Amino acid sequence: MNLNIRKTNHLRYEQIIVFGYLLIILAGGLLLCLPIASRSGNWTPFLNALFTATSATCVTGLVVYDTYTYWTLFGQLVILCLVQIGGLGFMTVITLLSMFLKRNIGLHERKLLMLSSGSPVISGVVRLIRRIAIGTLVIEATGTLILATQFCPSMGFVNGLYNALFHSVSAFCNAGFDIMGKFGAFSSLTTFQNNPVVLLTVAALIVIGGIGFFVWNDIAIHKLHFRKYQLHSKLVLSVTAILIVLGAILFFFFESGFSFKDLSFPEKITASIFQSITPRTAGFNSVSMEALSESGHLLTMILMFIGGSPGSTAGGIKVTTFAVLLLGAVASSRHNSHITAFKRRLDEGIVKQASAIFFLYLTLVLTATILICAVQSFEMEDVLFETISAIGTVGLNRGITTALNSFSRIILILLMFAGRVGGLTLALLLAENRNHAILNRPVEKILIG
Repeated sequence: MNLNIRKTNHLRYEQIIVFGYLLIILAGGLLLCLPIASRSGNWTPFLNALFTATSATCVTGLVVYDTYTYWTLFGQLVILCLVQIGGLGFMTVITLLSMFLKRNIGLHERKLLMLSSGSPVISGVVRLIRRIAIGTLVIEATGTLILATQFCPSMGFVNGLYNALFHSVSAFCNAGFDIMGKFGAFSSLTTFQNNPVVLLTVAALIVIGGIGFFVWNDIAIHKLHFRKYQLHSKLVLSVTAILIVLGAILFFFFESGFSFKDLSFPEKITASIFQSITPRTAGFNSVSMEALSESGHLLTMILMFIGGSPGSTAGGIKVTTFAVLLLGAVASSRHNSHITAFKRRLDEGIVKQASAIFFLYLTLVLTATILICAVQSFEMEDVLFETISAIGTVGLNRGITTALNSFSRIILILLMFAGRVGGLTLALLLAENRNHAILNRPVEKILIG
């Protein structure tokens, strides 16, 4: 299983990652086409199977069929495998297989692992992958055991354990796929809106999966000594905590008279925390998304667009991109030439990268929204919500996914794929690989603002 990069060394690392995901999605789509994958025993249309495979591999959660009522156990297991591969990254999975078979991991593979895992340095990347594997196994197993205590009494031991495993993996990988269709198609976790154990366990798995493997490694090395963490970890943990707390407070006030109106006060607290976490970027919902207030919808779209941490199972522009843009705006307003955080100065080039990622995502969202609105008569807000959910690899929707035509579904497939490979990887993939002559142009000022 050792990936022979030398035979394909004419491909850039970003291209290898992109083509790897494409092959996995195609294989998954072909498996889901098979009659054995659907409860009806019929062949599934390839575009719909490809949409589902893309959503699973890109850990999004947007679906054209209810996962429980349409897919057989075989189809569900294919989806679950795609979710796990997509969450960990295909290079991580291949490396783990190589390590299991005791194959040597060369320099090229290590560089690919560095890029796909979000590690800033190549040294220690194999050790990081080993920790990722052990950490994933422990966290998903723990989540399975906790959820099993809630599912097994009502579903039976075997079925309850399977449901616990499926939702633990889906939550940790920030995928949003569920098999709760037995309680109603596309119901997600609304049946358990009064069960804080289920909601808070799923929320915890989402957060742990969304902070990133590099942050895990930092925590494993330095334990709870926050001052010893690297700047990346400090920013991720701080911004994540702020977004969760602020989002929960806003959702509590926005939705108390709308989607939370039938809940008790403790249930409103739990629902507010869950609703603040799941848009970044898991896709589960404990209340009907159509019942959210206009403010709640807008807040959800903002959180979906921001997403989780680089090198994690989450999507979006990432919390570090958001933090850099915010810190840059503050520094600019104060006429500071340097951007600082936690007594450290950020590299000047990181602001350009953050701006490029932000505008790339924004351009893709607006372009996709315009195209879908041009060919189908949906409300613009519903389409915008759908496109942000797709590129943010979230999976939340306002009920229009199943009504999308083939053209719109292809657009969402492309958005989900772009969101999974990441903004920086996508930008590097699109960039021309050529040397530019060093030439200083004359400087001239323009008016801004």
